[in-house]
Amino acid sequence: RHLTAEDVYKKLLAHQEDIGLATVYRVLTQFEAAGILSKHNFEGGQAVYELDRGQHHDHMIDVDSGKVIEFVSEEIERLQREIAAKHGYEIQDHSLVLYVKPMGNKRK
Repeated sequence: RHLTAEDVYKKLLAHQEDIGLATVYRVLTQFEAAGILSKHNFEGGQAVYELDRGQHHDHMIDVDSGKVIEFVSEEIERLQREIAAKHGYEIQDHSLVLYVKPMGNKRK
């Protein structure tokens, strides 16, 4: 799941945990620095955090609902490596985010 700091804070409050929002931000930052969490800044939204499970994946964001969909595509990974190599580079890291809407919906 992808949660904002405010989402984590609300979950803690729902479980009657006595913690401040500033503490949540501080701990999330520490977890990110320790490699426990990954932080994403998707366009038009707040930063969200997810557990770093050590396996690369990319994201799709439903522009209507805000839902985050994770996916893995070896073909996309291969193409990215080929494109980088064609230009004389080797990929060190990357992030791919696709902004999508359900097929058949006309966006205004």
